[in-house]
Amino acid sequence: MRLLVVEDEVKLAQYLHKGLSENGHVVDIARDGIEGRRLAIDGDYDLVLLDLMLPGVDGFGVLAAIRERNRRLPVLMLTARDKVEDRVRGLEQGADDYLVKPFAFSELLARIGALARRGAQQQAQPTTTLALGDLELDLVARKAQRDGQRLDLTAKEFKLLTLLLRRRGQILSRTTLAEQVWDMNFDSDTNVVEVAVRRLRAKLDDPFDTKLLHTVRGMGYVLEERDA
Repeated sequence: MRLLVVEDEVKLAQYLHKGLSENGHVVDIARDGIEGRRLAIDGDYDLVLLDLMLPGVDGFGVLAAIRERNRRLPVLMLTARDKVEDRVRGLEQGADDYLVKPFAFSELLARIGALARRGAQQQAQPTTTLALGDLELDLVARKAQRDGQRLDLTAKEFKLLTLLLRRRGQILSRTTLAEQVWDMNFDSDTNVVEVAVRRLRAKLDDPFDTKLLHTVRGMGYVLEERDA
């Protein structure tokens, strides 16, 4: 497994790096909340060990940033604070487990193993729904709705929206959309992408105050929630 350890105590971070590496894991260390947040969001990790008391951004802030982008990444919080309200807050905000310092390394390994097995079971179950804000897609029934209102989409519009939603927050070029939705090599003289996006936007965004589908000039399109 590739693990991210977000821990500002140098000796503990070194201890965890050594012990986890000796047990076959690839380990990256972040020594503050800002670096930990960046690595957790941009990196490709199987699990995050997250300290609660961190400089820059605390563990709750890092956890919130992770859950905005990735709801499935297992997060095990490590903390010297054993107050029940802290543990409850962490679990309510999306932590998968909690381990209070000082802890036995064998227990840490056991908890990592349990989270890894849980994650594998979840990944074995295919995702049947996608959501962003008040937008929901049912991939089995091939239905889409916003704010409880059914969106009457064509097959291509549904495929286009599914791709944008799976890669929410990422700017997708016209070439990428043409290749993955229409299975065609992009022809600069073809405006099929622009037409499809315009028609999708008329159904997805025009009837609602909050806009989700945005044009990034010179780059492509992105589906995301933005502050007004």
